[in-house]
Amino acid sequence: MEIKRFSQINLKDPFFDSLKESYKEFEYWFNKKSLEDAKAVVHYDVKGGIEGFLYLKIEDEELSDILPIQEKKYRLKVGTFKINPHGTRLGERFIKKIMDVAIHLKVKEIYVTVFELHEGLISLLRRYGFEKRGTKTTVNGTELVLFKSMENYVGNVVLDYPLMKIANRRKFSLAIKPEYHSEMFPDSLLNNESYELIKDVTHTNSIHKIYVSYIRGINVLQKGDIVCIYRTNDGLGAAHYRSVITSICVVEEVKGRNDFNSLVDFINYANAYSVFKEKVLSDLWLGNRPDLTVIKMTYNIALSKRITKKILVEELGIEPKYWGFFSLTDSQFKSILDRGGVYENIIVN
Repeated sequence: MEIKRFSQINLKDPFFDSLKESYKEFEYWFNKKSLEDAKAVVHYDVKGGIEGFLYLKIEDEELSDILPIQEKKYRLKVGTFKINPHGTRLGERFIKKIMDVAIHLKVKEIYVTVFELHEGLISLLRRYGFEKRGTKTTVNGTELVLFKSMENYVGNVVLDYPLMKIANRRKFSLAIKPEYHSEMFPDSLLNNESYELIKDVTHTNSIHKIYVSYIRGINVLQKGDIVCIYRTNDGLGAAHYRSVITSICVVEEVKGRNDFNSLVDFINYANAYSVFKEKVLSDLWLGNRPDLTVIKMTYNIALSKRITKKILVEELGIEPKYWGFFSLTDSQFKSILDRGGVYENIIVN
């Protein structure tokens, strides 16, 4: 995924043919955006063809062209959104980008218009909390208008994403080796520079993460638990400076060996979102250890600034006997949020 100026994007790419057919004014609109030096998020295939396109716009006005009329509110409009899906992962990457921008800009809600025939896209949007609130009719036809509130919390890990409820939730820290961390959490910076969210795009982004581990005690995790990701030392310096908390996730579900009927069942489940290759997953299963634990999480927060082991120990008073997996108090977790520069609007108390 890349951020490109409209003037850098090939309007003649076959990807745009369906948009030109659905929206009579599309070429005029696209050329107008080029003159305005506007930008969009674009995903290319290995041959340079466009596979995904996303244009976002900030609005702060009454939506009088929608029935029923929507009151004035600070919103993020998904102006144009199309993907050529190969499964759901590409769609998830774009959904994650929409959410990232919404959090960064502190909008009250997000909305998108979409023709009813695009069932796959509508299903994807609904999965992450978008709901139909009206319709919009133009010369091109009638579209559904789907909204997602960035304020309301319904108590479902996926529907609420990226919002995170912290009251009455257990908090933990989970250590992940550097070679796996960089692939699982590509948004998470490993330097002390400020996190520029909108510029930070990567082809490896996805909302869901699966981690398979033998770490002791990890099987106590439950749906709704909050997990701080602790990247262990990469060998480029002392652990006090190179071991860091980088990200925060929410547990969707936890499975053990007995929850799978076979190796094939295990691989089919873990392969979609795991950093581990199929051969590694196979070896983990064939190791036949009863303490095999599979954690599925949503990737809610990449900390703006890393929190080193030195800060954890010397400033936050966090010094567990075992760094692989340990619980955090509410006070310790709040300190991590504060030091990590987490946007307050993502947190539900």
